[in-house]
Amino acid sequence: MSKGKDFGPASPDRRDFLVLGLSAAALVAVSPASFAARSSVHSPSINRGIMTMSTVTTQDGVEIFYKDWGPKDAQPILFHHGWPLSGDDWDSQALFFVGLGYRVIAHDRRGHGRSSQVSDGHDMDHYAADVAALVQHLDLRNAVHIGHSTGGGEATRYVAKHGQVQQRVAKLVLIGAVPPIMVKTPANPGGLPIEVFDDFRKQLAANRSQFYLDIASGPFYGFNRPGAVVSQGIIQNWWRQGMAGAAKAHYECIKAFSETDFTDDLRAITVPTLVMHGDDDQIVPIADSALLSSKLLKNGTLQVFEKYPHGMCTTHADVLNQELLKFVRG
Repeated sequence: MSKGKDFGPASPDRRDFLVLGLSAAALVAVSPASFAARSSVHSPSINRGIMTMSTVTTQDGVEIFYKDWGPKDAQPILFHHGWPLSGDDWDSQALFFVGLGYRVIAHDRRGHGRSSQVSDGHDMDHYAADVAALVQHLDLRNAVHIGHSTGGGEATRYVAKHGQVQQRVAKLVLIGAVPPIMVKTPANPGGLPIEVFDDFRKQLAANRSQFYLDIASGPFYGFNRPGAVVSQGIIQNWWRQGMAGAAKAHYECIKAFSETDFTDDLRAITVPTLVMHGDDDQIVPIADSALLSSKLLKNGTLQVFEKYPHGMCTTHADVLNQELLKFVRG
């Protein structure tokens, strides 16, 4: 691993670049109290032969699914997944940390996975407010928030607008995360052109199933690189998570992860923050994300992983888990 080196994005062909970009977005955790949650939590139970899931219902009526594993009095670690996935994308990390005695929580973003497939609210303010509702109902304190890709944007907005104010956050980790902003603007000349994200929406609307297969089998995990060891199980698991969510939510989330500007959020965060990124991330190019975010944070540390892909939490879980543990314990 190396630190501080200005790595630029790889040079994929037009098709892979667009899919990548998409992935980038992909993936990859309202605002004010007006979106905070109702005092309504449902735990797993059997009623007349029907299994109910653990969910929290927000004030605007959205049921957010979550997994809550480990001792309830242990330090909590809350994972924020990327687009268009679900909390299942964190299984490797969740099993690792719960095995060490931590309390681990992984939720499905609204419109994703097992959460409500609602029509509205697919923006970072609602995403962050949904997390605040979950944290409030579980009464999580001294929590470590870990966000990947789009989930990194969600976690950033949550910590800046909710977590710090409520004194519930201990640390933050951003992995392959979309902040500060992905799309190219006058203030962000190194971003991806809006046409890249327009093409994501076009491909999603035309054939979402094939589009998701192309992302998972190509740039997301670096399976398009020469000599890559391709795992069909990983590809199918990515596709499974994506297809479980709502097409409309995924479509609108592309705008949320690509056009939301997190600059002010990053500047407002004071808790220790670890920024982790692979220098071969074809989805969220490192030069316009981690290298910039780490400079905006007041208490940030940059950790760059040589030749690691966007989906490095899965492909290199053994390495990432140990590095996360060092930061959590530090």
